[in-house]
Amino acid sequence: MYIRNLKLINFRNYHQLELSLHPKVNIFVGDNAQGKTNILEAIYMTAAGKSFRTTKDREIIRMDKQQGYIKIEGEKRYGKVTVELKLEEEKKKQVKVNGLTSTKRADLLGNVYVVIFSPEDLRLVKEGPAERRRFIDQELSNIKPKYFHHLHQYHKVLMQRNNLLKKIQQNRGYMETLEIWDEKLAELGTKLMFEKMSFVSRLSMLSKLVHRKITDNRETLELKYQSSIPMKNNDAEMKDFFIKKLQETLEKDINRGSTTIGPHRDDLGLYVNGIDIRIFGSQGQQRTTALALKLAEIELVKGETGEYPILLLDDVMSELDPKRQQFLIKSLRDIQTFVTTTELNNLETMEFNEKEIFYVENAHVKPYAKD
Repeated sequence: MYIRNLKLINFRNYHQLELSLHPKVNIFVGDNAQGKTNILEAIYMTAAGKSFRTTKDREIIRMDKQQGYIKIEGEKRYGKVTVELKLEEEKKKQVKVNGLTSTKRADLLGNVYVVIFSPEDLRLVKEGPAERRRFIDQELSNIKPKYFHHLHQYHKVLMQRNNLLKKIQQNRGYMETLEIWDEKLAELGTKLMFEKMSFVSRLSMLSKLVHRKITDNRETLELKYQSSIPMKNNDAEMKDFFIKKLQETLEKDINRGSTTIGPHRDDLGLYVNGIDIRIFGSQGQQRTTALALKLAEIELVKGETGEYPILLLDDVMSELDPKRQQFLIKSLRDIQTFVTTTELNNLETMEFNEKEIFYVENAHVKPYAKD
């Protein structure tokens, strides 16, 4: 898929912007804090329903304004798609997809497919399990809206169980109601874990192929889904085992006032030639792995949805050496790509099939012209 037009009103530092976009590569060049990343953020929000930079809509709406607006018009395999987001302070986002209005984020998911790669994505490798859980949850939610529904329900049940555990610390009489929440948590958690295990398995195969190409077959990448509960053969067996483990960890959970097992405690193992690169990998290995994951993610979305996603590259070229840059560029032939950069350097001469370069200054976007 690709986006033809973008419209912003009172979004970040933009008062109003209407932009016609190239179906292949769009490069936004300019100094920092001029509005380049804001364009990528707006596109991302039409796919995910939320920002990748903040959880607060107030920070997204232009200063001194009460409302913000995003609209994209795009083309998909089966026809046109229009997505609009209306942002209001202290209110739920209003979503409109092909003219149909909703306030549910779930109704937005699955209409626009986006993969974003930024310097912060190195956290996938270097930082703790929360970053990798977030990565898996975001991608599964985008390609499988039903997963998002189960994830949302799971966290609601998890919160109820944790609140109950805190009450049990003070009064053991509350124990009799715990069984209801354990049952529901295990039911939803089982669905999530099997989906995650399948996702990681597919991503592992794709990223291994990409990683081998980047490293000239010198290194082999392997991903492993690391569940806090050993996986079983089917849903029924897994659910029963989940409940059993909740019972076994009950005293620890009561003491902590929180649930210590479940998909909210899982992780993604990353191994290169058998070595855990989360801990022992060099910076180069970690960057190569992050790149392989993102390129594999593109192919996974294509396999699941039949559509290539839109790729957002937020100032990532400066983080990659020339070899990795060239590999990334050669992988983008069939993908609409948005690139932000402070300097064009060799981006102008790279092997982009077709491109449009825009200059961004103080929230004004115009075609780039060489001096």
